[in-house]
Amino acid sequence: MQLFADAQTDVQFYDLDPMQVVWHGNYPRFLELARGALLDRLDYNYPQMATSGYVWPVVDMQIKYVKPARLAQRLVIRATLLEYENRIKIGYRISDGASGELLTKAQTIQLCVHAETGELRLDCPPDFIAKVRALHEKP
Repeated sequence: MQLFADAQTDVQFYDLDPMQVVWHGNYPRFLELARGALLDRLDYNYPQMATSGYVWPVVDMQIKYVKPARLAQRLVIRATLLEYENRIKIGYRISDGASGELLTKAQTIQLCVHAETGELRLDCPPDFIAKVRALHEKP
């Protein structure tokens, strides 16, 4: 069973570039909406990360623009947890809210870093892994 969460947003005027499509630099903001929803589902969003004593920088982001998003278009952004034991790898699909047509595919990788020392962990903290596994076991 894959863990996922969806977020929705409507394309605003300020999202557009001079060609009247969403400027490519705005897509990470859309991804963050879905990543936040996924981390909320895990009860491990940024406040819980900070409390745990770790920070989770995004160290890699890949985006494939399939079709442009346009003004007033409803976007559905799905974030799916792909890996969680040594790093957080999340896959994303941005689709048209009306038709379900794929607009964008993306993925991010976040690594666990000790907040005080800046030391990189080669695994994820046990409390995070336990939260993921608890959701996996739910019917």
